[in-house]
This record gives sequence, structure tokens and C-alpha cells, in this order.
Amino acid sequence: MRTNRQGLIVWFQHTKNIKQLKRLGHILYTSKRMKYAVMYVEQDEIEEIEKKLLKYPFISKVDRSYKPFVRTEYENAKPDKAKQYDYKMGI
Repeated sequence: MRTNRQGLIVWFQHTKNIKQLKRLGHILYTSKRMKYAVMYVEQDEIEEIEKKLLKYPFISKVDRSYKPFVRTEYENAKPDKAKQYDYKMGI
């Protein structure tokens, strides 16, 4: 069964508190220099987790990823004729 997840970008002030973020979701990446973390949580619980994150004193701001809502099916996508010719040539 596939669960719908959505990404959160969490901006923090101290890197020593990353362990507390692991309890709320799956952390994919943390940047120590820029002080942010990318984490994934389930879409059903995203508002509750966002509120919990903002209650922490070391969190500056939380941004949501809009990737699940961006349409990836394109209409009238015509391939370039020059590229098709190159593909046939094996270049």
C-alpha cells in the first residue's frame, strides 16, 4: 500500500536539535551550513506536524513542498524534429 507523503522544509537555528525532528517524520537531507532540513510526512498529518514544529523554540520557519499538487502530465508535447533525427543517427 502506498502512502501519500509531502515534503517539509524546516529552517532551524541549531543543528544539535535534529534528533527531535526525526520523531515527527522521515528526514531526507540536512544542511548544517544553511541550517535547514528536508523531511517527508504523511499528507493527512501535515497540518498537525507543522504546528508541532513551529512550537519548538529552535525552529525559524516551515515551508511546504507543492510537488504533489503540480501537474506532471503535459498536453500537446511535440518532440523537436532535430532531436528525433539525432536519436535516429545514434549521436
